[in-house]
Amino acid sequence: MSDLKVIKLATVKELTALSAASIYRLMKKGTFPKQIKLAERSSAWFLGEINDWLEKKKNIRDGGESLSITLMIDSPSRVTKIT
Repeated sequence: MSDLKVIKLATVKELTALSAASIYRLMKKGTFPKQIKLAERSSAWFLGEINDWLEKKKNIRDGGESLSITLMIDSPSRVTKIT
């Protein structure tokens, strides 16, 4: 299957079992693949990126990769999260 195959939101929801709101929330946090704009009112995701995201989640579950969060403290009132 080509890495350039695109899928619509309904398919992304079906593949991930996430709601549309969860998908957009994760995208905003930078932890889910971003969609591409196909036309003025049409967006899609690359199937390969969704599959990679799912594979990463599987690896984390299986202990092959861990989530790490590093906090960089710039000042007492400012903390930047770097993942």
